[in-house]
Amino acid sequence: MELIRKQQLFAISFSKLIQFAISKGYQVTIGEVERTKNQALLNSKSGKGIKNSLHIIRLAGDLHLFHNGKYLDKSEDHKELGKYWESLSVPDAKHCWGGNFGDGNHYSIEHDGRK
Repeated sequence: MELIRKQQLFAISFSKLIQFAISKGYQVTIGEVERTKNQALLNSKSGKGIKNSLHIIRLAGDLHLFHNGKYLDKSEDHKELGKYWESLSVPDAKHCWGGNFGDGNHYSIEHDGRK
């Protein structure tokens, strides 16, 4: 699938994820969706990301989750949303949840072997 098509699918899927979270009684804010190459490099050097982040090509986003005004910062807090996100996968665009690799608020679409 072409990158532009994956980016469009990511936008649609991310909006579905937000609506799903709201339907479950959560409040959400959107974290980083686009990252510069320079920021990705800095993050990788500090151990907070990878230099080839999917955020650079707009195929990843972070969702901040709240319940009754309390920020939910554990991967476990996102588990239900992560399962929902993965269920949105299509044959050419696997949806990956960061909770499977220690980054629970990270949602992405796999591209060139990156999650």
